[in-house]
Amino acid sequence: MSVAAGDSSPLSSSGSEDFAALIDELAAISSSDESLESKRQRLDMLDNDEELRCTTSLKPVLQSSDVPVQLKICAHPSLIKGMCVKCGRMVDDVSAVALGYIHKDLKVGSDELARLRDKDLKSLFRKKKLYLVLDLDHTLLNSTHINHMSPDEEYLKSQTDSLQGMLRPFVWTFLKEASNLFEMYVYTMGERPYAIQMAELLDPRKIYFDSRVISQADCTQKHQKGLDVVLGAESAVIILDDTEYVWRQHKENLILMDRYHYFSSSGRSFNMNNRSLSELKMDESEPDGVLATILEVLKRVHQLFFDLERDDDLMRRDIRQVLKTVRSEVLKGCKLLFTRVWKVGEQAEKQKLWEVAEKLGAICRKDLDSSVTHVVSTDTGTEKSRWAAANFLWKRQPEDKFPVNVSKNEH
Repeated sequence: MSVAAGDSSPLSSSGSEDFAALIDELAAISSSDESLESKRQRLDMLDNDEELRCTTSLKPVLQSSDVPVQLKICAHPSLIKGMCVKCGRMVDDVSAVALGYIHKDLKVGSDELARLRDKDLKSLFRKKKLYLVLDLDHTLLNSTHINHMSPDEEYLKSQTDSLQGMLRPFVWTFLKEASNLFEMYVYTMGERPYAIQMAELLDPRKIYFDSRVISQADCTQKHQKGLDVVLGAESAVIILDDTEYVWRQHKENLILMDRYHYFSSSGRSFNMNNRSLSELKMDESEPDGVLATILEVLKRVHQLFFDLERDDDLMRRDIRQVLKTVRSEVLKGCKLLFTRVWKVGEQAEKQKLWEVAEKLGAICRKDLDSSVTHVVSTDTGTEKSRWAAANFLWKRQPEDKFPVNVSKNEH
């Protein structure tokens, strides 16, 4: 779906004409408190008249003659300032979901959301597209306050290209190619003004996100992001984010991104003491960097999802199963032995490295035998160097990049 920002802007939908019409009516009646009041007054005059253009269910009632008749009961699909946009009645629907990024006072009922998502999904599938939800900071870009720059970053202040380092290398190509396969959302824990500003930086002509920009104020749970405010079916949504814990309810939809730290202040916020990319006057590679590699993963997932050789109904397919399949191909055929990685007495099967390796398709071993193909040891470097390359890039790495330093007393 395509949304327009503002207090009363219409929603232009890729498939949900009903919802677009609803938002058009919402825009017409919510431009002022006076118009809301006039609709309430009109409601009082109608008194169950046929003019009530409601989404209805039929409810039998008895007249004095004991002959049942049918009265229309409004399902109150959407509310603006607590007023049903169809019948004009004030409604207290605790199950309705607030969609403030579409309209600051809009709430949509759960049944209506389900209906709209189903209809939009069918429309999207006809275009052979899926949904892609993108985080901003450390995923697509890295920003900092000018006062937080280190002495070694002072040179950036005199550069004419203010986007140097702010946007992750390959981001323009990534967005262009991904837009052919996905309908994209921005979803950030930042405040709305910042989210809008960064979205405009990435998409100045509004051809990728339009106004599908979700910010912290739209979250329905504190410190958590949720797909309940995304107008897309969970079974067709892929999430790219550098932070896993904020997607506690949707981990199976998530592709965890390696964090982009261009500025030193960004690294310091994660207790990183090494020199930043900007201080080293370098950046990630465009052709084989994180975004380029993840784009290939997305293309692979998209291809498998729409595989014409499958005989099941497209509407019954689930992107989470496809992601699991693609992830399990990364270390397929590898049998890993972990040594000196965690403390004596800790249960190996519950360790993060063990869990990640198995998700990537590896078979993990506690004891050395002839079937072991790879040994994971603390002697090879930091925890990140042992598994991050495969985990974040979904790509098996050349073994010669990770030599094992055997100490003399182990010969």
